[in-house]
Amino acid sequence: MAALKLPNSPRLIHIRQRLVPFTASTMLFPKPPSLPLSNYSFAVLPAFLSRSLALFSSGILVCSNSSLRGARGNQSRSKSASIQPVTEELKEDQSKDSLVSGDSIRQRFLDFYASRGHKILPSASLVPDDPTVLLTIAGMLPFKPIFLGKIPRQVPRATTAQRCIRTNDVENVGRTARHHTFFEMLGNFSFGDYFKKEAIRWSWELSTIEFGLPPERLWISVYEDDDEAFEIWHNEVGVPVERIKRMGEDDNFWMSGATGPCGPCSEIYYDFHPERGHADVDLGDDTRFIEFYNLVFMQYNKKDDGKLEPLKQKNIDTGLGLERMARILQKVPNNYETDLIYPIIEKASELANISYALADEQTKLKLKVVGDHLRAIAYLISDGVLPSNIGRGYVVRRLIRRVVRAGRSLGIKGEVRNNLEEAFLPIIAEKVIELSTHIDSDVKIKAPRILEELKKEELHFVQTLERGETLLEKMLANALSNAQKSGTVPCLSGKEAFLLYDTFGFPVELTTEIAEEHGVTVDMNGFDFEMENQRRLSRAAHNVVKLAVEDGANLTENINETEFVGYDTLSAQAVVESVMVNGSPVTQVSEGNDVEVLLNRTPFYAESGGQIGDHGFLYVTRGENKQTAVVEIKDVQKSLGDIFVHKGTIREGVLEVGREVEAAVDVKLRQRAKVHHTATHLLQAALKKLISQEISQSGSLVAFDRLRFDFNYGYALTDSQLEEIEQLINGWIEAATFLETKVMPLKDAKEAGAIAMFGEKYGEQVRVVEVPGVSMELCGGTHVSNTSEIRVFKIISEQGIASGVRRIEAVAGEAFIEYINGRESQMKNLCSMLKVKAEEVATRVEKLLEELRMSRNEIANLRTKAAVYKALMIANKAFEVGTSQKIRVLVESVDDADADSLKAAAEHLIDTLQDPAAVILGSCPDEGKVSLVAAFSPAVVNMGIQAGKFIGPIAKLCGGGGGGRPNFAQAGGRMPENLPSALEKAREDIVSILSEKAR
Repeated sequence: MAALKLPNSPRLIHIRQRLVPFTASTMLFPKPPSLPLSNYSFAVLPAFLSRSLALFSSGILVCSNSSLRGARGNQSRSKSASIQPVTEELKEDQSKDSLVSGDSIRQRFLDFYASRGHKILPSASLVPDDPTVLLTIAGMLPFKPIFLGKIPRQVPRATTAQRCIRTNDVENVGRTARHHTFFEMLGNFSFGDYFKKEAIRWSWELSTIEFGLPPERLWISVYEDDDEAFEIWHNEVGVPVERIKRMGEDDNFWMSGATGPCGPCSEIYYDFHPERGHADVDLGDDTRFIEFYNLVFMQYNKKDDGKLEPLKQKNIDTGLGLERMARILQKVPNNYETDLIYPIIEKASELANISYALADEQTKLKLKVVGDHLRAIAYLISDGVLPSNIGRGYVVRRLIRRVVRAGRSLGIKGEVRNNLEEAFLPIIAEKVIELSTHIDSDVKIKAPRILEELKKEELHFVQTLERGETLLEKMLANALSNAQKSGTVPCLSGKEAFLLYDTFGFPVELTTEIAEEHGVTVDMNGFDFEMENQRRLSRAAHNVVKLAVEDGANLTENINETEFVGYDTLSAQAVVESVMVNGSPVTQVSEGNDVEVLLNRTPFYAESGGQIGDHGFLYVTRGENKQTAVVEIKDVQKSLGDIFVHKGTIREGVLEVGREVEAAVDVKLRQRAKVHHTATHLLQAALKKLISQEISQSGSLVAFDRLRFDFNYGYALTDSQLEEIEQLINGWIEAATFLETKVMPLKDAKEAGAIAMFGEKYGEQVRVVEVPGVSMELCGGTHVSNTSEIRVFKIISEQGIASGVRRIEAVAGEAFIEYINGRESQMKNLCSMLKVKAEEVATRVEKLLEELRMSRNEIANLRTKAAVYKALMIANKAFEVGTSQKIRVLVESVDDADADSLKAAAEHLIDTLQDPAAVILGSCPDEGKVSLVAAFSPAVVNMGIQAGKFIGPIAKLCGGGGGGRPNFAQAGGRMPENLPSALEKAREDIVSILSEKAR
C-alpha cells in the first residue's frame, strides 16, 4: 500500500514524504526546516481498513471524552458514550483521507520533538524504581528524581513514548471509549529549559501541522488564574477566545500530592461536532469532545501550610495519549478499534466465531476486555512481573483471570489434545507479540516465556473456575432468596467471598463483578476481616505519583557526586565533604556517635545490583601520621544520584567536615563479595545452559557469607540437576579463566549479547563483565580477576518463593569453608548426643522417629479412651425433646479433649444414645483454642437438620468457623472464654429446632 495521506489541512501541501507549510498563519510559532518523515509506516492491516471503511459507510461515529487528565490520574471525568451521526464534513474527510498507523503516530511525535532539540529516550520498565507506586502509571514517572532535584538532569529536554499501566478503574475497560489498563503516553519534557510559550506553540504545531488536525476543531482549557497561558493561546497562537475555557483547580491544576511540585495545566480537545456551536459548551461532554494532549507547567512548590512558592527550576511535563490520537486520525468510534488494539480483538472474535461488527454491546465489551488486558499482561510478564497473590503479581493474575472468564463466556476454547482442552490465551497473545515490534522489542525475545506463563496460569485457573462458578451461583441464589424473605438488600458475605478467593482463586474484584451482574453486593469489610485472619494481605497500587521537595534537594546543590575508585584500589585519601547525624548536617561528631559521612572520593562500594556495601574504616591523621580519629564503616548506600553515604560509628576521636581521611576497605570482606558476585554470574550462565535459556534473574543478594539468586522458572529443580549445576560451575572455576571488563555504549553491549541485571537502570555507557566463553553481563559490581579465586561453589538450598519464581542460595570461597566447618561442628554435636559415629547418625535418627511415632499413637489411643470414658460419664446427662417423637439430646463440655478425641467421644455417644439422637460437644484443648463437634443420627438428619450448617454459627461465637457432612461436623475457634455461652446457644437452638420438627 502506498503511503497514506494525513487529513487535509489548508496549511499543508504534500510533496512525496515532506510536509511543507503553505499558507500558515504568522501567529503560529515558526517551524524549523521540514525534515523527511523517516520511514513512517502508514500501512494499515487490510482487515482493519476494510472494517473501518465499512463502518463509516453506515454513517455512524461513536464519540467519547478521553480526558488526558484521565491518563494522568483521574479517568473518571466523563459522561457515557453515545452514537452520533457523522456530519457531511466528516464524511467528506473520510472519503479523502486514509488512516494513519499507531506506529507512525508514535514515531512522528518523537521525530517532531527530536528536531526541536529533544533527546529521544527509551520507555522505562513498567516496574518503576519509585517505592510510592506499584507500576509505571505516567510518562513523567521515570523523571521524578530530576523534577525533585535529587539527581542532575542528563539532558535539558527529552521526549519519550512511555508504556504505562493503570488498574484503578479496570471495571471501566470496554465500557467507555477511552479507558485502558495498558496505554502509551507520548511526552515532551523540559528540565529547567523552555517553559510555557514553547510548550504551547509546539503542541499546537504538532496537532495542526504535523498531524493535520483542523484548527477550528480544537478547543483549549487553561487554569482559571493562568492569564499567561491564556494570552499565549489567544494572542500568539491565534485561538479564538470563545474556544478557550478557563477551568478550576479540580480540572486544570496538577498536584503531585498534599505537598510538592505542582502547577497549572492546559489541555487540547478535539471537537467531533463543531456544528453544535459555542454556547454552553462542556468540554467534559463525551459525545462531542476528546482530550488528547495535556500540558503541565510545573512552576510551584506547595508547602505544608498550603502556600505556593515558585520553583527554582520550572519544568514542562506533557502527555499525549497515543491510543486517543490514533482514534482521531484513524476516524474510528473508540480507542479499541484502532490498529493498536483491534487486531487482537479480531483474533479473539475469530476464535469465538463471532463477527465484531454484528455483535451486541455486551459481546463487544468482553472482546474489548480481552484486547486491552492481554496487552497489559504481555508487557508486564515481559518486564518480569509474574502472576502471584501479592503486589504486582496480583495485578497480572487478576487481569489474566478476567480475560479467561470473558473469553470462556464468549465460547473461546483452546485446542483439544489427548482429550484435554489447551489454553487459548497464548493463541491470542501471539497477536499482541506480533504488534509489539515498535513498542518494546524485548517482548518478541521473551515470547516463549510470556506464552508459557499464560498457558500455565490459565490452565491452573480453569481447573477450579467451573467449580467456583457453580458454587458462586448457589451463593448468589441463596443471597437473593434470603433478601427476598427478609426484605433486605441481597449481599454476599465476606466469608463466602474469601472462600472463593482462597479456595477457587477468584479475585474478589471478579466475585464483585459477577455479583453485581446478579444485583448482589459483597460485604467487603467481612472479606477484609477474613484476609486479616489468614495474613494474606494484598498490596494495592498507588495511583498517584507523589513528589515532595525535600531537604535533600538542597544538599545536591552543595555536594558533588562521589568519585568511585574502588575498582582499582581498596585504600584512598579523601576529603570529608559532609557529616550527618540522624539525617541532619553537623560540622563535627565525637566518639561513640553513629554518623553518615560524605566523601569527595571513595574506594567503598555502595550497595547496588544486589551486592551489599563495603565495610572498613576511615582514619583521620595529623602530621607525622598521628592518628586522631577512627570511624568504623558498616554500610555504604547511594543517595541523590551517585552520592555515596558511608554509615558507621566514631570509635575514636572527633570527625570534622573538611578533614582529610584515609578510606580503607576491609580487604577480606571485599574479596568475599567479589567471589560471590562472580559466582552469581556463573550460576545464571549454568541455569541457562542446563535448565532453560528462558531463565532470567528476578532478584539477587551478594553478601559476605552467601549469595542468593532468584529466577523465573515454574518447576522445582531436582537433586540431580542441582548436582549437575554445581559440577559445571566448579569446572569453570577450575579452568582459571581471566575475566574481562569493558565500558561501552549500551546499544553495543546489548548487540554483543550482554545480559542486563534485574531492576538495574543503565546510562548510555555501561560496564560489561565477561567470563569469556561462559558469561557476559552488564554489571557495576566488583568481581574476581580470575575464576580460580572462587576456589569452590556449593548450593545450600533451592526453593520456590512465589508462583513461577525459584530461589537458590549458595556459598563460595571462604564462606564455603565456614559453611563446611559449621556443618561438621553440628555433626559432632549430634554424634555426641546420640552416642554414635557420624555414619550411624541417619540410622539412629530413623529409629528414634519410629519410637516417637509409636509413642504418639499410644498417647492418642489413650486420649481417645479417656474421652470415651468421659463420654460414658456424661451420657446420663442426655435429655429428651419432642412430643410425637422422643429425641435424645446431649450438649456438654469435655474439658481439654483434642479434636480427634472429641470426635471419638461424639461417635461413641451417638451410638450409645441410639437413633434418634443429637450430640454437641465442645472443649478447650490448648490455650486460645476451641474444638466443637456435632453428631446427628439418621432420623435427625431426615428431619432436614444438618450438622454442618448447625455448627457453623456456633463456632462463630468462639471466633472461628467450620462445617462438614449432614450427620457429622467439626469446627474450631480461638476464644475459649466464649465456649460456655456458645454451648448454651447450641442447646437453645437444637431444642428449638427439634421441638418444632417433632411436635
